[in-house]
Amino acid sequence: MKPRLLVINGALSGETFTLASGEMSIGRDPSNTISLQDPAASRRHCLVRGEGARFCVVDLQSFNGTLVNGIHVQEQALEHGDQIAVGDTLFLFILHDDVDVAKKGSVAFEEVGRELNSTIRLLKEDAIFVHPEKLREALSLNARIENELGALLKISSVINSIREPKTLQRQLLQLMLETIPAEQAALLLTGASAKEIVLVAGASRKPDSEEPVRVSMTVVNQVLHDGTAVLSTDIRGTQDFAVAESLIDTRSLLCAPLVFFESVTGALYLNSNRAGVFDSRHLQLITGVAAVAAVALENALHYEWVEGENLQLQAESKLEHQMIGSSPAMRKVYNYISQVARTGSTILIRGESGTGKELAAHAVHLNSPRASKAFVPVNCAALPEALFESEFFGHEKGAFSGASAQKQGLLEMADGGTMFLDEVGELPLATQAKLLRVLESNEVRRVGGTKTFKVDARIVAATNKDLECGVEQKTFRPDLYHRLNVLSFEMPPVREREEDIMALAHHFILHFNKVHQRRVVGVTPEARERLAKYHWPGNVRELKNVIERAVIMSRTDFLTEDHFPTPTREVGQNNRPADMSIRDSTKAAQKLAIITAYRQAGGNYTRAAEILNIHPNHLHRLIRTLNLKPALLRERP
Repeated sequence: MKPRLLVINGALSGETFTLASGEMSIGRDPSNTISLQDPAASRRHCLVRGEGARFCVVDLQSFNGTLVNGIHVQEQALEHGDQIAVGDTLFLFILHDDVDVAKKGSVAFEEVGRELNSTIRLLKEDAIFVHPEKLREALSLNARIENELGALLKISSVINSIREPKTLQRQLLQLMLETIPAEQAALLLTGASAKEIVLVAGASRKPDSEEPVRVSMTVVNQVLHDGTAVLSTDIRGTQDFAVAESLIDTRSLLCAPLVFFESVTGALYLNSNRAGVFDSRHLQLITGVAAVAAVALENALHYEWVEGENLQLQAESKLEHQMIGSSPAMRKVYNYISQVARTGSTILIRGESGTGKELAAHAVHLNSPRASKAFVPVNCAALPEALFESEFFGHEKGAFSGASAQKQGLLEMADGGTMFLDEVGELPLATQAKLLRVLESNEVRRVGGTKTFKVDARIVAATNKDLECGVEQKTFRPDLYHRLNVLSFEMPPVREREEDIMALAHHFILHFNKVHQRRVVGVTPEARERLAKYHWPGNVRELKNVIERAVIMSRTDFLTEDHFPTPTREVGQNNRPADMSIRDSTKAAQKLAIITAYRQAGGNYTRAAEILNIHPNHLHRLIRTLNLKPALLRERP
């Protein structure tokens, strides 16, 4: 069977979508390949890209993010059995049919229908395998407890020796089916909220069963909310729990919470089509298993996270670059560059003016196989339209008046290396068409020449403009935009990397000490505070100019707040209450402006950003900083 996505939770639960090479879009908009009636999904939420048997998921800067196996990702290669969360919809990625026990019989959630009878709840204080004193008492009264204790110790020994989360989940489900007489087992893990299930795994006692594990969300939600294990021995007509008509074959079920440091992190779920197969001893046992499993699962997930952090740090330590900073925002940039530099794909670097986009482009070049070849930067805003062809393609001797000799073009100079197109959004439409033709064909013909020749130059472009808005306003060609926007990342503004300001300041002090032959040692604490508080609309470029000016004007070893120009001083700095009032008023004004623009744009973030005259990425950051997401969800049409 072909690779496919199986919906295992959400409005489309049970549906299957076959994957093929190319792109499949997912989101709320009807134009998507998979259109979701899911208010938690963005209009264009993510893409699933395929090339042969290789697939990856790419988040499209969605409001709630895209999760793979419970972890937020920007771009992630998919493996067989991965679970992709898009809003409240959960997909299972199936690459081949030899499904292992943790993937076979995916989990299907149900909400309404009949009800469970003969319900028993086990409070935490009554769980004998959780409290040693109760276990000793039970052992003296019931010989069966010894067998159950032995089974629990075996499960504990096995799962605590496994570090890889997927292997642990698979082994845990298998051990539960070996220990308790159930037909199906499921593991559910929650996210930041106990109501948000981000990962599920199911297993069936029948090795070839393709039937999904039927799970009552009413039961699960009750267990997650109360933190209390539940046993139900039959389906009748009482008032305890509602379950779906499709659960009519389920005659008994067990569900126990996973509790880690007093927080419910998920649940274990078992069901059987035989009435009365489970009893209170099984309820005690699954509660004990859940207590052990909760710790093992958290440890495995933490180990995986630490491994990922180590790999990221190793990648960053090997990354060659001239950028300054170790803030989370810059670490994200370093990590992305380390992932994409060795590819040959076109890259679009976004960001405000002065954020260091050319340094990032140079880092891409230095860490690519093209590092030994030329890096050719081009300022598109400074390139006259009339000279574009001559500069880019070169010209032959005598091609026009003043062409006294043959000239090599910029693209030819970048052959085998990297061409950096800075401020690409400033190119006129006619010039854009010429550039697109070269990018598509990789062929160049000099002005006045008759022969064409191939040029192999990787293109890295940068812009401080909203190119999507330019496409909508017909000032930027959509075909060129898609050609440039194969891979994309954003350079963060200085106001979002406050941790890096002093590192940048010291770097520039050392640099300008050499240039201007000064001996400035550093900055005073008061000056440090002044630098940290300033908004830096000109970003790193403005900071560099401020430090150079201060170094030149300084007559002491340390730069003080008086060495900095008036624009870096905040009004009301000596009056803390007034300063706080101004900030609060500014935030209130920002909130009102964003909500008004969002309402006027009909819920379209790109249009709202256009109304506010800011980049969509900046709008998303403001929404997070001001905690406006709940208010915007209420405004959503």
